[in-house]
Amino acid sequence: MAVTAITLVCNPAEAVLDEDLRDAAADALLDAFGEVRRRTLSEDVAEDFLIDAAADRRAVMAALAPALGAAPLDVIAQPAKTRAKKLLIADMDSTIIGQECIDELADFAGLKTEIAAITERAMRGELDFEAALAERVAMLKGLPEKTLEECYRTRIALNPGARTLVQTMNARGAATVLVSGGFAFFVQRVAQLAGFQHCRANELLIAGGKLTGAVRRPILGREAKEAALRQYAKDHGIPLAATLAVGDGANDLDMIRSAGLGLAWRAKPKVAAAADAEINHADLTALLYAQGLTAAEFA
Repeated sequence: MAVTAITLVCNPAEAVLDEDLRDAAADALLDAFGEVRRRTLSEDVAEDFLIDAAADRRAVMAALAPALGAAPLDVIAQPAKTRAKKLLIADMDSTIIGQECIDELADFAGLKTEIAAITERAMRGELDFEAALAERVAMLKGLPEKTLEECYRTRIALNPGARTLVQTMNARGAATVLVSGGFAFFVQRVAQLAGFQHCRANELLIAGGKLTGAVRRPILGREAKEAALRQYAKDHGIPLAATLAVGDGANDLDMIRSAGLGLAWRAKPKVAAAADAEINHADLTALLYAQGLTAAEFA
């Protein structure tokens, strides 16, 4: 029985994982770990390799680096026996969607540069998340409530593969959770658009048709995201080994570390270093290939 599953995946829009690269990867893994069994998950997009040795991310990357060179590929290595996941928990801003909602709202107030700079520092872990969120929300005081709908309608879009990821997990009987340090107005709509079964987020306070500059307490931040992972896993009777978490910012660190498979999506350096693997090239369907699914099995 295979001990470690190693998945190579690229952006399906580029499909660079050709036969030469697949063969080179197989040879490198054979030299490093012994017998390799391989399976194509999607032609020129995703390839699976199974080995009978225990191998962590560092060992796998070291073995593959000479073979893959600078090819735009993501590599995911994990224990083979627990790769099928029963719970997906995902960050929203800059993960499931391509935007930071608070930065887009700030643009309507003429403050995008200032607020985006704070967002970047908070996501890199350089600022306390809760304090940084309170500071940014205070700067939006007086923004008309109707701006929220306009922002969602004109600025917010799912990242490629998001809906396929969520719908496929749902079809396989998994629990799907969208958890965000952002705002419920956007999170509820994005959750419905992508198909998430559950969602959690912060609530902007509004009075007289305008933002008050405050957010309801307690603020959902780093600790609350991990707590959500554990609570949903417990409620659904799912061991943590069978959970999958994905995010990009410092407030995702704890849930990524606690999940059975924690993935860093186009992530800040601290998150990339702490995750089980980085997804820098592929779209969100990489999370399905990581579980050994073929493209034909996607919903």
